[in-house]
Amino acid sequence: MAKRDYYEVLGVSKQAITAEIKKAYRKLAIANHPDKNPGDKSAEDRFKEATEAYEVLSDDKKRSTYDQFGFAGIDGMAGGHDYSHVYSDFSDIFGGGGGGFEDIFSSFFGGGGGQSRGRSSGPSVGSSLRYDVSLSFEEAAFGKKIDVNYPHQIACHTCSGSGSKTGGTKVCPQCNGTGQVRRNSGFFAVASTCTNCNGTGRVVENPCDDCHGTGTIRKQQKLKVSIPAGVDDGSRVVLKGMGDSGPNGGPSGDLYVYVNVKPHKFFIRHNFDVYIQISINVTQAALGAEISVPTIDDKIAKVKVPSGTQNAKILRVKGCGIPMDREASRRGDMYVKIQVDIPTHLSLKAKSAMKELSKQLGDNDVPKPVTFQG
Repeated sequence: MAKRDYYEVLGVSKQAITAEIKKAYRKLAIANHPDKNPGDKSAEDRFKEATEAYEVLSDDKKRSTYDQFGFAGIDGMAGGHDYSHVYSDFSDIFGGGGGGFEDIFSSFFGGGGGQSRGRSSGPSVGSSLRYDVSLSFEEAAFGKKIDVNYPHQIACHTCSGSGSKTGGTKVCPQCNGTGQVRRNSGFFAVASTCTNCNGTGRVVENPCDDCHGTGTIRKQQKLKVSIPAGVDDGSRVVLKGMGDSGPNGGPSGDLYVYVNVKPHKFFIRHNFDVYIQISINVTQAALGAEISVPTIDDKIAKVKVPSGTQNAKILRVKGCGIPMDREASRRGDMYVKIQVDIPTHLSLKAKSAMKELSKQLGDNDVPKPVTFQG
C-alpha cells in the first residue's frame, strides 16, 4: 500500500512551522491512541502513520531531505526512524509514570517507553515566531534588504530572566511538584503539562515586579533582513535565535520570515525560468523579424523571429530568467510565446495588398483538415 504524503497525514501545509506540526501531531495522537480505541486496528495504523510523519517533519534535516527527494530520501537514511524525540513530545500529552500509554508506545516503536522520566526545571527554548513580507516579482528575483519590525519576548533585565526578585523557587502548589495534572474523561485518563509551572514542578518565589514572574518582557525588535535572490512565493528565511526568549533563561526561538511574491503584469515564473507573451503582426510572422522584448531586470533583449513563425510558437532566450545565486552568475532562461495578431480593420490600400497576397499564396476555398493539436 502506497504511503500518504506526510504533510497530508498531519493535515498541515508545506510551510507549517514546528509548533504547528507538533500541535497537529498531538491532536492525532490523542484521537487515535489504542488505549482510547481498543481493538481498532485502523486507529492503531493512523497512530503509527502520524508518529512516523511527525518524526520526519519535526526534524529539520530529515524534513529538508523529504521535501527534496520524498520517501526515497528518508528511506535511504542510515539507521531508519529514530523516535526518541517524538516520545518526549508524546509524554507531554499523556504524562509519565510508566505503564499504560508509555508502555504501549514503546512496544510500537521500541526504546525508552518504560524508563522513568524526571521533568527538568531548567531553561527551555522559547517560542518561534512568524513574520510575513510581500515583495514585487523583481524584488524576489534579485533579492532585497527589508526592514522587519515585530514584537517579541526578551529576558527581563531586572531579574536576569529568573522571574524572581531573589532568584528562588518553590514547589508548584497546583501539581505538587510533578509538573503534570491529570484529568478523567470517562474511563480515559489523560495527564497534561501543568500550566501553572509549565511542567517544571516549581514556581518562582517573590515574583519580579517588572516581568511578574515570567522572566520575560515584551519588546519591539527592528531588524534589517536580506532576502536572497531567487526566492519564490512561499519561501522562508530563518533567523536563528530571534524569536521569543526561553523561560528560566533558556535559549530563544527562531524568527521565520515568509515571503509572498506579488504577480507580475507580464511575466510568469516556473522554477528559475520566466515566460512572457509578445504580439507580432502577420507580416513579421511570415517574413521573420528582429523584435525587442523586455526582461525582468528592465532591459531589452533582441529576439529573432524566424520567417514562417506560427501562432503560439515559443522562442528561448538564454540567461534572462531568475538568478540562481546571490551574485546572479547563473540564471534561468526567458521563454517568449509568440501571438500572431490578425488585423480586424484594414485600409483600402492594405486590403488591396492582402488580396494580391492571397492570389500569390493560392488561397484554397476548401481547406484540408489537419490533426488537432490539443
